[in-house]
Amino acid sequence: MSMYNLNLSESKAKNFKSTLFVVLALAAGFGLGVVSFGQDFWAKQFNFAGAPKSEIAQPKEVVAPGYAAQTSQEDAVIKTVKDYSPAVVSIIITKNMPVYEQYYSAPSNNGFDPFGFWDNFQVPQVRQKGTQEREVGAGSGFVVSEDGMILTNKHVVSDAAAEYTVITSDGKEYPAKVLAADPAQDIAVVKITGDVGQKFAAVKLGDSTNLQIGQSVIAIGNTLGEFDNTVSVGVISGLQRSITAGGGGTSETLENLIQTDAAINEGNSGGPLLNLKGEVIGINTAIASNAQNVGFVIPINSAKRDLEQVKAAGKIVYPYLGIYYTMINDKIQKANNLPVNYGAWISVGDSAAGQTKTAAVVAGSPAQKAGLKEKDIILEINGEKLGQKNSLAQAIAKYNPGDKVTLKVRRGENQLDLEATLADRSEQN
Repeated sequence: MSMYNLNLSESKAKNFKSTLFVVLALAAGFGLGVVSFGQDFWAKQFNFAGAPKSEIAQPKEVVAPGYAAQTSQEDAVIKTVKDYSPAVVSIIITKNMPVYEQYYSAPSNNGFDPFGFWDNFQVPQVRQKGTQEREVGAGSGFVVSEDGMILTNKHVVSDAAAEYTVITSDGKEYPAKVLAADPAQDIAVVKITGDVGQKFAAVKLGDSTNLQIGQSVIAIGNTLGEFDNTVSVGVISGLQRSITAGGGGTSETLENLIQTDAAINEGNSGGPLLNLKGEVIGINTAIASNAQNVGFVIPINSAKRDLEQVKAAGKIVYPYLGIYYTMINDKIQKANNLPVNYGAWISVGDSAAGQTKTAAVVAGSPAQKAGLKEKDIILEINGEKLGQKNSLAQAIAKYNPGDKVTLKVRRGENQLDLEATLADRSEQN
């Protein structure tokens, strides 16, 4: 079971729901080392949303000598970029990569060459000549506390064998380490290490609860791994999106995302999406590879939870149920002759050729202990109805490991109430 075959509450919808295939990338200016050795793990990235017109500040002062903003929105954008771009950082990924050299040698003559005939021929050969530390990727992040704690995407810092360097907007470089990676979402917490002896500029975290379609937003990031603190402006073009994102033979289901038309490029992964009040409302995460300006962003409220857990316990934990499921809609109900058009249907898609089919209910999990079975439909959790806009993953994320929940379940023609005690799922780097 790969790390992207999520066996939690946020398990994939597999082949059943209409998902957008998005190429996830190490957001980055991939170095020659990655291209040469097939380490293009994440190929594209993602983006965000912003703030309502009612929040647009009226211009109070000239932003820069000799320039006066022509509109209140322009003034708000300029002020936000000026105030908070110093908190946006570039994250550089370096790794020891093999170094090869070419040499020439005579082809084998099996020990028989009395006239030295083969000595006149030289065949090119390649051999490894040690290793060399190389830049293999780059992404973005943003400082959330003066002591150098940073939020970014998990896929930016997923290589445990790599080293990470943070470059601030003034060009200074600092070593960094990954404190924790979210086991269920594309979020990671990174910390600048060493005795830096300074306080870092930090962003303000906003609230992603009541975002509005059409709301103006600002994205900042290390575009193409080369152009740091690049700014793009757009609007929130959709809410509560679910996508399947992946690359390099891996994929992951991401739910409850913000969609934006703010331009996002490779290298922007992990950067902030801000509203016009200068508050971060999301983390740039993915783009649709076959479209223009269709980007996706993780709401900042999800990251707030992670930050609190890292500060308190040094790791990120999630409640764990232990099933694979598909959220039911009208199309899925009709195609599979299901009795209802809502809820979480415990099921897995067809396995790849030559592979054993994954169990829909994980052995030894809270789901198995509660008595859940494949093809059951979970209709409610503690009286909360499950549907396309309230997935099982979203509902369970409101609880903590150890909490007991009552599941209303449809099994054939019968309806059951089952009690499950949620377990702990964590990932700590």
